[in-house]
Amino acid sequence: KHKYGATKTKGYDSKKESKRADVLKWMQRAGNISELREQVAFDLAPKFEVPGINGKPVCVHRKLTYIADFVYIEKGETIVEDCKGFKTKEYKKKKNLMRRIYGIEIKET
Repeated sequence: KHKYGATKTKGYDSKKESKRADVLKWMQRAGNISELREQVAFDLAPKFEVPGINGKPVCVHRKLTYIADFVYIEKGETIVEDCKGFKTKEYKKKKNLMRRIYGIEIKET
């Protein structure tokens, strides 16, 4: 069971995301959007280690990645979209990094 109460539906992490995918697919068939992609990864920070005196790492940070639910083109503009029911601290950090690194404002639905 998902820790925020979401229910997996038709291969999506939540009912909300599944419904939004259906709408976006319909919009693409109607010609309102194009190049619809799902689960698109954006690299935000590389993995790095701080070596210690004896060669063993003192500090290890894993690679930081943001995975957008949907990315598509609408009226010539690339839209990065995320279906959110609950905005976690981790999500807020990644949203801020997307703005600072890529200049992308995430559309929340």
